Amino acid sequence: MNIPFLDLKAQYKTIKDEILPAMNEVIENTAFAGGPYVAKFEQAFAEFCGVKHCIGVGNGTDALWLSLVALGIGSGDEVITTPNTFIATAEAISLAGATPVFVDIDEKTHNMNPALIEAAITKKTKAIIPVHLFGQPADMDPILSIAKKHGLKMVEDACQAHGAEYKGRKAGSMGDTGCFSFYPGKNLGAYGEGGAVVTNDDALAANMRMFRDHGQAKKYYHAIIGWNARLDGIQGAVLSVKLKHLPSWNDARRKNAALYSELLQSVHQIILPEEMDYAKHVYHIYAIRVADRDKLMAYLGEKGVATGIHYPVPVHLQDAYSFLKKGEGSFPVAEKCASEYVSLPMFAELTGEQVTYVARQIKQYYA
Repeated sequence: MNIPFLDLKAQYKTIKDEILPAMNEVIENTAFAGGPYVAKFEQAFAEFCGVKHCIGVGNGTDALWLSLVALGIGSGDEVITTPNTFIATAEAISLAGATPVFVDIDEKTHNMNPALIEAAITKKTKAIIPVHLFGQPADMDPILSIAKKHGLKMVEDACQAHGAEYKGRKAGSMGDTGCFSFYPGKNLGAYGEGGAVVTNDDALAANMRMFRDHGQAKKYYHAIIGWNARLDGIQGAVLSVKLKHLPSWNDARRKNAALYSELLQSVHQIILPEEMDYAKHVYHIYAIRVADRDKLMAYLGEKGVATGIHYPVPVHLQDAYSFLKKGEGSFPVAEKCASEYVSLPMFAELTGEQVTYVARQIKQYYA
């Protein structure tokens, strides 16, 4: 049996009859850059997240960067985040002119450890970016409390957490802004690049709408120096179709994750992902931890099982951030987890038979 890590074709086949007419409608109406199909999606996604505003942008990195710019983060400022994330989180901070300051993660959640945040705060700290890694929200109440105490802005990196919940609140709805990526492989993925910022702040929303469109609220009248970060009309139409299916797709991911955990719980060489009591995990990634990662991945490859690593090198150890001079040992929990992660196949269309096959191969390897 050959099992892909991700199967976008399988998803497409289930919604083909909805997707093609939606894309064709955009083409017939030549509404390609922004426009009514983006606006329709923005309204639907804001309602889904339980917020007032959604601003469609070019990608998740744009979403993070625009949020920081709109919040006034810039040169000389510091922004606290985690090294256990895709580099875009740190890139957005750097591109805003600020400096990323990392805190280590909690080993159970793989997310920012709230107990370590206050020690990282300085006079230059202006914001915190918690990352809802793999689809599980960070422990937001203590992080929000710390931000309020110190007068810091809060930007949620929810790029892997579409539909995830923290104590009943949707990921992205708790900070000053929430940032999403619609990269094709995400739980809610576009057919190309796409992203969004969600917020309850009217002024922030208006500012970001101008910034994404070259700083103009009226065509050719530029109130601020902006950028081109518009969401395409075709992507807006695709996302509107797919958003209707997101709850059932997330349920399917959760079902597959539960089956993985049930079948692998007896394998003592594996550390399984753990869903916190406060969270509704949507399993963008199902990452186990093992000591002999390379050998296990090679074995699974021989058995037709595709795997991945998210992410093999924490951001502070990337060459791009060597100037921060945070060498090995700076964030030991993040470094330990990064050396052990193996991401197993995970998508809504994955069958119970396929999950069982993957688990059986893992058991046979350790047997």
